[in-house]
Amino acid sequence: MHDKALLRAYRTMRTIREFEERLHSEFATGDIPGFVHLYAGEEASATGVCAHLDDHRDTIASTHRGHGHCIAKNVDVKAMMAEIYGRTTGSCHGKGGSMHIADLSKGMLGANGIVGGGPPLICGAALAAKLRGEGGVAVAFFGDGGSNQGTTLESLNLATVWNLPAVFIAENNGYAEATAATWSVGGGSIAARAAAFGMPGRTVDGFDFFAVHEAAAEAVERARNGGGPTLIEVQLTRYYGHFEGDQQTYRAGEVQQARNELDCLKRFRDRVTGDGTLTAAQLDQIDAEVARLIDDAVAEAKAAPLPTRADLETDVYIQY
Repeated sequence: MHDKALLRAYRTMRTIREFEERLHSEFATGDIPGFVHLYAGEEASATGVCAHLDDHRDTIASTHRGHGHCIAKNVDVKAMMAEIYGRTTGSCHGKGGSMHIADLSKGMLGANGIVGGGPPLICGAALAAKLRGEGGVAVAFFGDGGSNQGTTLESLNLATVWNLPAVFIAENNGYAEATAATWSVGGGSIAARAAAFGMPGRTVDGFDFFAVHEAAAEAVERARNGGGPTLIEVQLTRYYGHFEGDQQTYRAGEVQQARNELDCLKRFRDRVTGDGTLTAAQLDQIDAEVARLIDDAVAEAKAAPLPTRADLETDVYIQY
C-alpha cells in the first residue's frame, strides 16, 4: 500500500474509534434516543474491506452495529451524529437513529435491526451490479449470530447459484448478544461453511488491518472479474457490550487484554512507524484532526433542530 492509502486507512479507523468512544460517553447523558451498539475494537474489519470499494459501483449492507461500516463507506460523519441524536440534519432526517443509518449515494444500503437482514439485500444489489456490467460488488457484514440465520444461509446458496459478485463478511466478535459463538456455531468455524455453498472461505485476524485488507482484496477482485462470491470470517472483539447498558456478565478480562495486546490501531501504528513508512507525527496529526471533527459533529448535532409533527408525513413513500 502507498503512503496515502495507509494514511487514509488510519484516518478511517481513528474516526470510527473516536466516534464510538465519544458516543459511549454521550449516551450516558441520556440525550440520545433509542439503542446504540458500538463498533469500537472492530475498526480493521470495516476499514480493510471498504478500502477496496467505491461509492459509484459498490454497495454494502450492515447490521445493528453499523457505525463503523458507515464511516468506512464514506457516509458523512456529521450527518451520522445528527441522525443518532434524532435531528433533521441527520442522514435520514432523524427518523432512523443509530440502527438505521443509510446513504444510498455512498452505496450504504443501511444499518439493520434484523439479524441476518443484510445478506438477502446484497444478493439483490449484486444481481443488479451483474446486470449493469460495470464491475460493481455488493458486500454484506453480519455477526456470528447472523451467521446462523436462514436468511444468511439462503443468501450464500443463492449467491453461488447465480454466480453473484458478492462478498460475505462474518464479523465474529465472540458473542451473539450474550451467547458465545463457541457454543452456538456448529462445527466451530463460520468460514468452513463456505465449502457447503461452493465458494471460497477464509478466516482472518480482525485485529490486523493488513490481514483483512489482503483477504478482502482477493475476494473483491474475484467478484469483480466474474469469479463469484466469497465468505470471510473476521475474528475480533468488541470493546463494549452488545448495547449501551449491557452489564456484560458473560465475559471478563478479555476486553482489557484485547485493548492492551491486540488493538488494531496500535498494531497499525507500530507496523507503519516501525518500518519507517510513516512517522508518528503524521499519525498524531490525524488523531488531532479527527478529535476536532468529532467535537464539531457532537456540537452541531446538539444544536440542530428536532423533527416536527409535519415531518411525520414525509419520507413515508418512495417518489418516482
